[in-house]
Amino acid sequence: MNEADALVVVKRALKPQRFSHTERVVETATQLADKYGGAKDVIRLAAILHDYAKHRPLEEMKNSVQANGTIPDDVLLYGDELLHAFVGAHYVKEELGVKDEAVLSAICWHTTGRENMTIEDKIVFLADFIEPGRTFEAAEKVRITAAQDLDKACLECLIHTICYLTNKGVPVYPETFKAYNDFALKISSMEGER
Repeated sequence: MNEADALVVVKRALKPQRFSHTERVVETATQLADKYGGAKDVIRLAAILHDYAKHRPLEEMKNSVQANGTIPDDVLLYGDELLHAFVGAHYVKEELGVKDEAVLSAICWHTTGRENMTIEDKIVFLADFIEPGRTFEAAEKVRITAAQDLDKACLECLIHTICYLTNKGVPVYPETFKAYNDFALKISSMEGER
């Protein structure tokens, strides 16, 4: 699927405000790819498609998790906000015929992060958090860090997400903690070498 076709499909699938968010994520992801590298075609396509399932009915997404052997069942335990990422990757593959595992991975993990994220995963994850329409204080802080260090920006994003969820007293998806530890260990190890 090329970018033009993906944009048409996504524009039909999303409400106008969410489509505007998607356009900003694509622009931000492109800027990050220009700075940090990665496969720009993968990054841009994943950014376009990352919220493909955002407005699907909740019951449809839950049923898709239960009916599909490749989506982890435990995602159902950690809040409805995560479903569109995991199910979205599945729908993009099945409905749109996108088979590129790098694109599907970046879509799947754009809300939770994961251990050993690829550069494409990191950029889509981060772009979704810092696109200019995000006006909360943490997004601005992470934007500043993103201009200097991709991994530190991802770590800050994860810290904010974990703190936000734990302050609300809701469970945090285990892969988010694994992602946090992965970045924290990597960064502390690199700083220890200096």
